[in-house]
Amino acid sequence: MATIHAESKAVRGPDLPATITPALLGRLAALVAAAPGAERTTTSAPYTGLPLADLPVSTPDDVDEAFARARVAQRGWAATPVRERKRILLRYHDLVLARRNEVLDLMQAENGKTRRDAFLEVVDIGIVSRYYARTAEKYLRPKRRRGAIPLLTRTTELRHPKGVVTVVSPWNYPLSMAASDTVAALMAGNAVVQKPDTQTALTALWSMDLLREAGLPEDVWQMVIGRGSSIGGALMDNADYMMFTGSTATGRHIAADAGRRLIGASLELGGKNPMIVLDDADIDKAAAGAVAACFPSAGQLCVSVERLYVPESLRDDFIAAFVARTRELAVGGAYDYSMDVGSLTTPAQLATVTDHVNDAVAKGATVLAGGRPRPDLGPLFHEPTILTDVTPDMTLHSHETFGPVVSVHTYRDDEEAIALANATPYGLNAGVWSRCGARGRAVAARVHAGTVNVNEAFAAAWGSVDAPMGGMGDSGLGRRHGADGILKYTDPQTVAHQRLQGFTPPPGISPETWATLLTGSIKLLKAIGAR
Repeated sequence: MATIHAESKAVRGPDLPATITPALLGRLAALVAAAPGAERTTTSAPYTGLPLADLPVSTPDDVDEAFARARVAQRGWAATPVRERKRILLRYHDLVLARRNEVLDLMQAENGKTRRDAFLEVVDIGIVSRYYARTAEKYLRPKRRRGAIPLLTRTTELRHPKGVVTVVSPWNYPLSMAASDTVAALMAGNAVVQKPDTQTALTALWSMDLLREAGLPEDVWQMVIGRGSSIGGALMDNADYMMFTGSTATGRHIAADAGRRLIGASLELGGKNPMIVLDDADIDKAAAGAVAACFPSAGQLCVSVERLYVPESLRDDFIAAFVARTRELAVGGAYDYSMDVGSLTTPAQLATVTDHVNDAVAKGATVLAGGRPRPDLGPLFHEPTILTDVTPDMTLHSHETFGPVVSVHTYRDDEEAIALANATPYGLNAGVWSRCGARGRAVAARVHAGTVNVNEAFAAAWGSVDAPMGGMGDSGLGRRHGADGILKYTDPQTVAHQRLQGFTPPPGISPETWATLLTGSIKLLKAIGAR
């Protein structure tokens, strides 16, 4: 098997940075909504496997209490002018950027990603916070709508917050997923009770603490910690809306529970994302794009690429360029910008990646780069891995690996490439590479995915926060970003004020005559082009 030629740049088990002090850990743990004397749980640092944080565990009663406080706080928050909410969110924006090194250290310590990947989360929160601070008033203000009878019906659409939103956020992007959905819900006038994944709860708690420092009333955003099997029922039963990011299997259960309660839900779920290299693509740029698409955050990214399709005519040249770039990646743990690929986050994720690769190799797949864990670097590192000769009987062919592993396949023409890319129940993200922008966009429009990037990995679509982002098929429902990302947290209300004359006949006119007059009016409106 090929190995990664970067051992000299790697550091095994770096000590925690000086910013992560016992005082900080204790202060963040104290923010968890849990009763005094609560059961405790301990997380570990992926780089070393050593204990990191000691956190209280919330009970269902703690969740109920958090929602009770949130409901009281939400009424005052909803009455707070949008302009004041905007000022708070813009202060939060500034604080996140100014104190980015604190949260970069926290993200690396509890997630294991590189500093480069962690920094993109800071950028994301800066962009999203600014966007909703500056656009919420436009999205939420009352809007005049066409009335039933021109000039006589005054119709207005109002937007009311849902109430208290439950946000369940994952471990792989602990700042982006903890804060980006939450700030939209808050700007819409809701309160939030959130359950971050326990492994990366420190980052979520840091974000909440910073927004409170920016001026958010304390009970408007609260955090609970615990297993879904313990507190998931309380989170669902109290929610006025559910925002979930995680596995498709869990998402199905949440959708069913939300349906039972007749509340809305937005679900970003799994993916098996494809990248298509068209036959006119610049090979070097596409190879660099593939590295950027497959290996950020050690592949633990919902929108990262796990299936790569190249034309038969470019196969050898593309693979040579892709493999060469992958072998140059620096793999290891360091609290600076020197590493390209960091650690996996949990032993379970390392086991999944290892099992998928071993299963594929045992059934005939060829390893072109990587292919093995790297315990010499730390307990949870795995080399960026490129496989070919992957067949449908192999687990990783169709199932999400969620690690630094990609399979390369060939195709004959554009039609086959599109068919192969769409041969999955998922539909989250995709990439298309071409020298011709129009051709790339035309192919992208035929790929079954909520976001498709042309000549980019995923950041172009993800960073375009004025446009909706989310999945099709088994990759979920609902959207974050754009108008959808904030309006989903509201209930629309129509207020129609009828003046002078309605649809009933006025005095002195028979129903038959009135029907004739109304029919004529409707025909006239069509004739003059009225909508």
